[in-house]
Amino acid sequence: MNTDELSGALLWPRSVALVGASDDPAKTSSRPLRYLRASGFAGRVYPVNPRREQVGGERAWPSLAALPEVPDHVYVMTGAEQAIEAVGECGRLGVPVATVLASGFGEEGEQGREREARLRAAAGPTRVLGPSSLGVVNPRNGMLLTANAAFAETDLAPGGVFVASHSGSVIGALVSRGKQRGISFAGLVSTGGEANLSLGEICLSTVDDEGIGSYALFLESLHHSEQLAEFALAAAERGKPVVVYKLGRSAQGAQLSVSHTGALAGSDEEADAFFRACGMSRVDNLEALIEAPALLERVPAGTSAKDFSVAVLTTTGGGAALIVDQLGLRGIEVRAPSAPLLKRIQALGAPVTDSIVMDLTLAGAKHEIVSGTLDELQRSGEFDLVVMVVGSSARFHPELAVRAVAERAGGPTPLAAFAVPDAPQALAALAEAGVPAFRTPEAIVEAITAAAARPATPAYRPSTRRGAHGTRKVLDELGSYRVLEKVGIAAQPGVEVSVDDVRGGRIPGGLPYPVAVKVLSAEIAHKTDAGGVVLGVSGEHELVEAARAIADAVGRCGGSAERLLVTEMAPSGVDALVGYRVSDEVGPLIMVAAGGVTAELYRDSSLRLAPVDLATAHEMIREVKGLAPVVGYRGSHGDADALAAAIVALSTLAESAPAVLEAEVNPLRVFGPGEGVTALDALVCVTEHD
Repeated sequence: MNTDELSGALLWPRSVALVGASDDPAKTSSRPLRYLRASGFAGRVYPVNPRREQVGGERAWPSLAALPEVPDHVYVMTGAEQAIEAVGECGRLGVPVATVLASGFGEEGEQGREREARLRAAAGPTRVLGPSSLGVVNPRNGMLLTANAAFAETDLAPGGVFVASHSGSVIGALVSRGKQRGISFAGLVSTGGEANLSLGEICLSTVDDEGIGSYALFLESLHHSEQLAEFALAAAERGKPVVVYKLGRSAQGAQLSVSHTGALAGSDEEADAFFRACGMSRVDNLEALIEAPALLERVPAGTSAKDFSVAVLTTTGGGAALIVDQLGLRGIEVRAPSAPLLKRIQALGAPVTDSIVMDLTLAGAKHEIVSGTLDELQRSGEFDLVVMVVGSSARFHPELAVRAVAERAGGPTPLAAFAVPDAPQALAALAEAGVPAFRTPEAIVEAITAAAARPATPAYRPSTRRGAHGTRKVLDELGSYRVLEKVGIAAQPGVEVSVDDVRGGRIPGGLPYPVAVKVLSAEIAHKTDAGGVVLGVSGEHELVEAARAIADAVGRCGGSAERLLVTEMAPSGVDALVGYRVSDEVGPLIMVAAGGVTAELYRDSSLRLAPVDLATAHEMIREVKGLAPVVGYRGSHGDADALAAAIVALSTLAESAPAVLEAEVNPLRVFGPGEGVTALDALVCVTEHD
């Protein structure tokens, strides 16, 4: 089934069947028939219920096979086991799409996973939406094939935002909020458990739909990230922004990780890196999820946050300050008008001053002043966005407060509005006029931040690597260096010795004292924590003492120290941590952080999907506060080019070494300009097939 056929069966079916349709209005399974009839769906609808002759006053059919045609879309509203049977019948008949309402599948442990496998097998050529799907809604043709109680009010005006959600109940919340704000939708799909059809596949099938201008996604996981990325890239090519709200902001590290990288780059950081690479905009609240798409549709992609300029015009200084403060924290500049522009605005009678907040005060009640000021700001070419903040008049005199703003919706510079009090009538009027309107300062700031950060071209590169398949094996430090050497990262020269030899006085000659002495064991990932490192050893006697101290300390931790690595002490410099690992959900990742034993404590890091290029590596370095001395801070300066080259080199493990699950250099010593970098410790984890 190609994407057009999938989209047609999902959103534009000519006929639908309702398996398990109930005649009892109190039951969930009675809703779809009522909704379809109330919304004026023009397609053919077949209630299927073998125990009734009629449902909702219409003929009920005993089975799908008894229907006069093969329906385009079947909504299965039975229990889990009966749903498998119904989906099997869909597969035998050649039904294009079946939606399954029932739960009791993959979310219910081993038994549920077995049931889900049987559901997939039964489907055959039929694509299955769900299970646990509350259905599909297309307001443009009255196709309310849903059991969601939120659609009992079927006066749903069509709009341009397509919503796809893992959660059906969230769709209900978005619909109710949208009605309050005058925001309408092009389609809404509850994807449920994604046993067969993924959210990314569904959205991909709609990207060429001219009635869809943007996407709002509610995600609970990234289990099908490859398909989601394919959709996001296609949407970006067509200039259709994608806004995402994802659960999982908690600090949850990778449970199987043995490196600092895993602890610093937990599931939420992974998601951020994935969304950034795919050109999707992540927001933190549901208000922004439905309000941001309208703004992103109007602001061209490709302007970096540091170059993005915002003008703020207001009738209430306090309300504007809420936005200005939050934008400043995100590095987005709210700019005052230039002197010539300020003079032109003042000539209109606007009492504004040379300030980043242009406060109209009482003049904000005069239509000609508001309209003229907005016109000057939008035509000036000085701003990427003009924001109008409306005070109490938005609630008590909406017809006056928003008229001038609504009239400027099509101005040359995009315009957005924020109402300080709760003013649903004003917001709805603005949205209807085509002005992105926001109810809370948090939502408008998140939307502006998303607009400023949206890349012109997403950086995502497809990768099939996902987590471990086989036996995980941690290499010792020397083995790890051999992996790093293959990608071009040099380590401090070292010599392997045995603890017994050192204790017995059999010490290699020519050691470059002072030296660093470290336990050499694949079983000890964090040597410092186990007391397995002694630095600045200046001679043979101290080397013997260091060997004894390391053996004793490691033994107290339950380990064994049989071998040592003796390396030359490195010159001073700035320590960085560069880490690579493969995520189960999003694939290869590369990270840079300030190095040393406190890396996890400060959680000061930058993460991207791997591999990366040099420009991205330099961007990552600048994002880490602890690496400021490398790029230049109070006279200090390091070899940022060498550090960036090392980041790129380690990131190529995503392409050149499929067995590597984790690789971390910590610390990577960064010397002065032109002096390079060297690995002072490393840890690599590979997978070996059983």
